[in-house]
Amino acid sequence: MERNTEENGGEARAEGRGLAWGILGTGNIARKFATGVRGSHTGRLAAVGSRSADSARAFADEFGIPSAHGSYEALLADAGVDAVYISTPHPLHARWAIAAAEAGKHILCEKPLTLNYAEAAAVVDAARRHGVFLMEAFMYRCHPQTAKLVELIRGGAVGRVQLIEASFSFRAGLDLKGRLFSQELGGGGILDVGGYPVSMARLIAGAALGQAFADPETVTGAGVLGAESRVDEWAVASLSFHGGILAQLTAGVRMNGHNVVRVRGTEGWLEVPQPWVVARDGGDGEIHVYRAGAAREVVTVQDPRPLYGIEADTVAAHIADGEAPAMSHQDTLGNMRTLDRWREAIGLVYDCERPENRKLPMSGRQLAPASRTPVIPRASVAGLDKPVSRLVLGVDNQRDGRAADVMFDAFFEHGGNAFDTAFTYLGGQSEVTLGHWMRNRGVRGEVVILDKGAHTPNCFPDKIGEQLAVSLERLQSDYVDIYLMHRDNPEVPVEEFVDALHEQQRLGRVRVYGASNWALDRLEAANRYARSRGIPKFAAVSNQFSLARMVDPVWSGCVSASDPESRRWFEATGTALFPWSSQARGFFTDRAAPDKRDDAQLVRCWYADDNFERRERALRLAAERGVDGVAVALAYVLHQPFPTFPLIGPRTLDELRGSLRGLGLRFSAEELAWLNPETL
Repeated sequence: MERNTEENGGEARAEGRGLAWGILGTGNIARKFATGVRGSHTGRLAAVGSRSADSARAFADEFGIPSAHGSYEALLADAGVDAVYISTPHPLHARWAIAAAEAGKHILCEKPLTLNYAEAAAVVDAARRHGVFLMEAFMYRCHPQTAKLVELIRGGAVGRVQLIEASFSFRAGLDLKGRLFSQELGGGGILDVGGYPVSMARLIAGAALGQAFADPETVTGAGVLGAESRVDEWAVASLSFHGGILAQLTAGVRMNGHNVVRVRGTEGWLEVPQPWVVARDGGDGEIHVYRAGAAREVVTVQDPRPLYGIEADTVAAHIADGEAPAMSHQDTLGNMRTLDRWREAIGLVYDCERPENRKLPMSGRQLAPASRTPVIPRASVAGLDKPVSRLVLGVDNQRDGRAADVMFDAFFEHGGNAFDTAFTYLGGQSEVTLGHWMRNRGVRGEVVILDKGAHTPNCFPDKIGEQLAVSLERLQSDYVDIYLMHRDNPEVPVEEFVDALHEQQRLGRVRVYGASNWALDRLEAANRYARSRGIPKFAAVSNQFSLARMVDPVWSGCVSASDPESRRWFEATGTALFPWSSQARGFFTDRAAPDKRDDAQLVRCWYADDNFERRERALRLAAERGVDGVAVALAYVLHQPFPTFPLIGPRTLDELRGSLRGLGLRFSAEELAWLNPETL
């Protein structure tokens, strides 16, 4: 953060001129923010950008802004701008927030930060990678009235919190061309104003539970989708939090609401009459507290600054931190996830979110191929005509296609081109999701697909071709690069499996083949038969392998290759190993410890004295290298004397970055032996 603080805002602030703001967009909300900046203690208006030069000039003249730009790109290129306020329609937030981060500008983006959680994760990731500040512009969160509310809840003003009621709803005229009712522009009440009651409920529940915020355990909802608008015109949501805390929320653009917040507890209740637009032009905020047998208490909160001016000052105060506690990155991501669940409950999907319309990454640019020196290196696999990234991205935990797109894009941009999927994953949805992404991005020729089929109880030779045909249709591809038997069936002679696999190769539907979760004797038998027939042997195997020993199989039929005999076999044959659970499914994170036994699978599969000794050594080495334990565990797999292509399954971009840090680690032979003495 320090670099960007100095480069982007340090000089202006050192001269006493304040944080130089650029306004991206010239709509009504931009006018409110510009007015607020003029009443702030730290900010000044430096530039404005619009898609129209005339609009930018008119806005600049209205607010006395020195620079007007006829494009958003020109605004972001303005060296005199430290921070940008993004006020475009919702679907454009992600693109321009990412562009601002790439330009080194600090970011205050109007709510909602993006259309959905997946886009928000991409924006947060971009801000962190480029070292700039980012905050979602919930201005009420910055006002001291909200801090006082949190203080009252934590102090037990109403006893134990039981129910939170919050609403933000108004009745607008039905203008199908306007932003509020436009499917194309992300219209409707949930995204326009529903984020306010959701964020308030999460804030209050968090305060009651001693946390900065809390995410709901369940989200249910109902809403009315306009017959003409196809967006939610009014909607309600019910949230439940840990500890028996419930929330009832209302949002709408075609229904007037009370627009207040009430918190009911075991000792009384309180009301916030103006929770959202708190003294817009400066003045007092109020919280009314009611307790049994006592007169109403009015808690007054004063701040002479305009509401949006307080928001601008909040940004300036936390530039060096990269985020503000008023609305942290994780808070925003939790809010977006809850809004997604609310929309899912009422069946609201925007057209631009549908698979066939997700053509471009969040940046709005075509997906760029890996650079000449990618973060993720590549290596050869016998029989393939294109190199394979040393990390392989598992797609089985990407249940949301939007989130999958973001993850796949990030992986690809860092040099990753190999993806692991299977006929059985998510009932086939994993293959469908990967197929849509490849088609939309136009990268099938650059991607290596590792696909698997014939899982138990369908582990028979005739199922290979049958399932592969379905997989290819889902993947929207004529072939897969690496096809593996997902399990073994010892009752079937290996010759029958090899013949079935080779037939698919002969038909051009498979480039190379192999097996997953096969024992060494069966692998040897398969290769002997292939040699006797003069056909290709198994080019790849996907058995479990990691620094930690798999004590008990994760799933029935699983086979590990971490033992000394298996390591010697892979080294002698040079067979490529695509190990699953290569980081021992969280054993090298803080989820594991001798006294932590809440994760039954982790305990069953990995808990053993020798594994805890390996874990302790990995963590010690990680501390010396300044990385996490999972990075050391991954680097260990990559340092084997035979070709390894570890499968990784990050659920978030942060987890992906954590895995990538393992690529830069280099270990000596002595360090490898120290990590795992069993290899000696």
